[in-house]
Order: sequence, then structure tokens, then C-alpha cells
Amino acid sequence: MKNNRRDALKKIALAPALLTAPGLLAATTNSQATPAATRVQYSVNAYSFNDEFKSGEMDLFDMMEFAAEIGLNAVDLTSYYFSSYPKLPEKSEIFALKKRALELGLNISWTGVRNNFVTADVEARKKDREMIKDWLQISSEIGSSILRIFTGRNMPDGYTKEQVKTWLVEEYKLCAQYGAEVGVIAALQNHNEFLFTADEVMDILKRVDSEWFGLILDISGLRTTDDPYAEAEKLAPYANYWFIKEHIYHNQVKKPTDMAKMAAMIKKQGFQGYVSFESLSDGDPKAIIKEMLEEFKNEFNKG
Repeated sequence: MKNNRRDALKKIALAPALLTAPGLLAATTNSQATPAATRVQYSVNAYSFNDEFKSGEMDLFDMMEFAAEIGLNAVDLTSYYFSSYPKLPEKSEIFALKKRALELGLNISWTGVRNNFVTADVEARKKDREMIKDWLQISSEIGSSILRIFTGRNMPDGYTKEQVKTWLVEEYKLCAQYGAEVGVIAALQNHNEFLFTADEVMDILKRVDSEWFGLILDISGLRTTDDPYAEAEKLAPYANYWFIKEHIYHNQVKKPTDMAKMAAMIKKQGFQGYVSFESLSDGDPKAIIKEMLEEFKNEFNKG
């Protein structure tokens, strides 16, 4: 893999934020500011409000209002919460969301889809690849720099894991080519579905070997190890984007996420992009997200 890949990816992922985020603009003009401290930006993932979206209690505009109220810098807008889904959104919907984000001082940092590239059905993989191509274009139009994609789950009968990884690499290389055409990184979220360890994820990243293919590092997706923090630290140099959830798993046993460890890890890496929070717990997601944000920022801002 090219030596400068990580630096190039960070610059690409950060470009929209550098143009729009007030905190980042201040960092470029204030000689007393510490770049690593000022350039970390905070977002919220739409899945946190899955129940509210399904019931009609909230929509993406409501989520933006909430994000602005608690001082977040950005929002993650997942494809299946657009009002037009499963159809592709019209430009009017895309631009309305984009305009509202501007009015609220937010970036739309991320969009995401649900795909399955580990199926033996070649036509199904092709269909999902075309869907990703469409959403890469939508991501570009809405102003997001990264599109989240998955592996898919369920190992097909009659194939080895290495054979399925070959499919993944082939599909991801095509997704990266599409991303390069519209200026959006196609980024794998390690989602505890098919790639379970840091080594497996790194192997795929190295084999795809494209600056337009990246990693959304999901701390909760590393569930098959005694020390998920050590696994996350191995992946940290490859991360274009971080997902922090309220729980982490030690050999499949759920435990509260140690925000002090997470903040220290991200600060040590010198990461200068988005850290996004996602709640999967019962209870009020707004209260949970606000608490997670405050706890992480308190730890991150310590001397």
C-alpha cells in the first residue's frame, strides 16, 4: 500500500469540513489553536433514531435540529431514512436537506447503504454495486465525503472464506473506481458481519489499495477478542471516520464503552476528521447521544 495513503485519505475526507465548519475555519486563523484538538469534528448517526424514524415521530430534518441544538458539527444521513426510500431521492429532497444543513451550520459528513457482497448470487452483487454507484453520486450531490458500505453476512455454502474475500475485493475495487469519479470515498464499516478481526479488515484494505476505498472504524464491531481496544488501535491508522457506540464487546460480552480509552486512542493517532456517535440502547436516544458526546469531549479535551 502506498506510504502516503493515510495522509491523502485524511485530506480528502476533511475537505468539505475545512470549507464549512466554523471550528475548522477558526483553527486556520488562530495561531494558538492545536490542530489535532480543533480539527476533530462530531457527528451523529441516523440509526440512533431508528424507532423514531419508523414511527414517523422524527425525520432527517428533526435529527438535524437536534444535532445543532447539542453542538454537533455534522450528521450521518443513512439512505433508508430518506423519505423517498427505497426509490432514489429526487434532487429536490437532496437539496432541501443540504440547504437546511447550511442554515443550521452543519455538515452532511456521511451517507450509508445496506449491501451484501458475500452472496454467491452474482446478479445480486451486481445490483448492490449499482445501488452503491447511485448513492456515491447522491453523496457527492449532498456534499458528503464518505459513503458507508458493508460486507454483508451469512457465509454461502460450498465456498471458502478466502473465495468470498476475493469477491469482496473485486466489488470494493469497482466501488472505489466509482467513488473516484464523483469524489466520494467508499468506506467499509467493520460491522461484525463477515470480517471479525482487525487483521481481516486490514487485509481487505491492503488488497483493494485505493485512496477512494476507506474504513469507518466501528468500535462496537470488534467482538471476538478479549481486548477490543487493542484491536481498534491496530485499525486506527486506517480510519477515515470513527463510530463510537455506548457499548463495546469483549468476546461477545457487552460492556460500557470506556470513553477515556477511546479519546486517548484517537488523540494519540492524531486523527483529524469525524467522530460519530450512535446509540443502540433502549431509552431516549437524544439523552444518550448528548451524554456520550459530553463524556467523550471532556476526556478528549483533557491536557
